[in-house]
Amino acid sequence: MKVKDVSRIIEELAPLSLAEDFDNVGLLVGKAEAEVNGILITLDCLESVVDEAIKKKCNLILTFHPIIFSGLKKLTGKNYVERVVIKAIQHQINIYAIHTALDNVHKGVNHEICNRIGLKKQQILIPKHKQIKKLVIHVPKSHTSQLQEALFQAGAGTIGNYDECSFSIEGQGSFKGNSDSNPNLGEKGKREIVQEHQLNFTFEPHKQHQILQAMKKAHPYEEVAYEVSTLENTHPQRGMGMLGEFEKPMNELDFLNHLKTSFNLHVIRHSGLLDKPIKRVAVLGGSGAFAINDAINHKADAYVSSDFKYHDFYKSENQILMLDIGHYESEQYTKPLISAYLTKKIINFAPALENAKVLISEVNTNPVQYF
Repeated sequence: MKVKDVSRIIEELAPLSLAEDFDNVGLLVGKAEAEVNGILITLDCLESVVDEAIKKKCNLILTFHPIIFSGLKKLTGKNYVERVVIKAIQHQINIYAIHTALDNVHKGVNHEICNRIGLKKQQILIPKHKQIKKLVIHVPKSHTSQLQEALFQAGAGTIGNYDECSFSIEGQGSFKGNSDSNPNLGEKGKREIVQEHQLNFTFEPHKQHQILQAMKKAHPYEEVAYEVSTLENTHPQRGMGMLGEFEKPMNELDFLNHLKTSFNLHVIRHSGLLDKPIKRVAVLGGSGAFAINDAINHKADAYVSSDFKYHDFYKSENQILMLDIGHYESEQYTKPLISAYLTKKIINFAPALENAKVLISEVNTNPVQYF
């Protein structure tokens, strides 16, 4: 198994196209063609994590936060970022970052937070726009089923939890092969009139290349006429943060204690208590001040996130209980989430591949300490 194989598996869960524009995700250090003898999963890639990878003979570090975030102009070892990159290169260790690509998927960071808290009826807090594309294509009736199946296998027609492929406009089309063409239908030089179906498929942007490749392979025409457009609809399972509900409401103090137990917290920074039951909860792992109004607009009773500044707490406007549980603390369960997913996928990929071990880093990379 190579680094590019692991990358492909990870990107099935969290396509890199879903990462925010400011982010830096994917393979940051190393070679896609390198053979993988072990994978170490961490939230942050520090020197101590690289040392751990060397000791445990893992040559691929899968980090949630990217170690390289802004441009590097020199590699002199003057700061922790440069020292990590230098050591990784010296020891032929590859580093891959996933970050907001995993934040923006339904089964990602925020889904894990909801599960740890015990929230049901989960949905995306801030759904992404322009994450649904539409393919329109005409095909002879005789090849409709063949093309439809090929495109379904390539990932077309599936958005969220539902499938969509529609037939509309049945009519006639024509084609004429010349001396250089090799049509699968009709004869060269003779214009053919055929009965056609128009097929409409929806799909996710990161699947476009494989879908178009499958279309061209399965379609009987040598030159295929098709149209791809981007829909304005929001994607039901792509976006930042999540909402969920308790089966039974709990009072605020019980909720605070429940959070402390669920996340092994020393302290919780929070806005003023409102003396009302907590049932509907919004969550967002990492820095979540930007989504305070979204949580309020969705009628959440509480909003769990981190990195709130002093004046952010005023935004609660006595409408919502805001809880800052800490950046690291909110994302701490991302490591076992990735590990469980990768382990299952790698076993299916190569059951006998003993050297593709998946380990969770034992290094606590939290830079914030409590007294």
